[in-house]
Amino acid sequence: MANELGRRIAIAAIVLIASTAIGCTGASAQAGTPDYAALIAAPDRSDADRQADKRRDPLPFLAFAELRPGMKVLDMGAGAGYSTELVARAVAPSGIVYAQNQRDFSERAKAALAARLATPAMKNSVSLSRPFDDPLPADVHDLDAITFLFFYHDTTYMDVDRAQMDRKLFAALKPGGVLLIADHAAKAGADIAVGKSLHRIDEAVVRGELESAGFKCVAAGEFWHHPEDTRDFSSMRPPNPVDEFVLKFQKPM
Repeated sequence: MANELGRRIAIAAIVLIASTAIGCTGASAQAGTPDYAALIAAPDRSDADRQADKRRDPLPFLAFAELRPGMKVLDMGAGAGYSTELVARAVAPSGIVYAQNQRDFSERAKAALAARLATPAMKNSVSLSRPFDDPLPADVHDLDAITFLFFYHDTTYMDVDRAQMDRKLFAALKPGGVLLIADHAAKAGADIAVGKSLHRIDEAVVRGELESAGFKCVAAGEFWHHPEDTRDFSSMRPPNPVDEFVLKFQKPM
């Protein structure tokens, strides 16, 4: 019964993704994608991550991202590594994921990430303690994908040159590689200052900055949208569900 339910959920998620590419050219599904529902249901995942799944709802994102075994991926703003581990499982056994964090991110998160990296599920992962606007060493390049989840807004009030960051991300990808970005939606036309006050960002700002770096938007996911969100409260301690946009950008071939 549980396996059948997982299969149905996975199929429903893929159908959902295929029907919600809005505002960009739709991207076709790739062959050889893993069973994401099975990855999420893996018995060696922690209880804390399973609890986070209820809030984060990772299945539709994994289906949208189309991460596959053998891929080389950078996870920007990895934090304690919840998403990094899901990426690691999706690209295993021959792929690799780089978990980037600013050097001064919290000691608690550093300890949590270090503990996670010691688990078998993370054997294909590498921790990078580097600035957002210089996230990779020179010998890491030709990435298949970059994930940047719920952290782009933070770079608006940090000491980060976002234009340089976006150019570096573009350069790090191989031609045809993708940048997958999700963030908490601000009101249309909202000032960039809401990145610090409300921990949100206007989707148009993200699109404009990444397109200026050379990226092309190829798909937009609707699965984390909450149109009832008034977007006038902090996403950190929300009284109601937060509207979240998800975009897939590609480095042209």
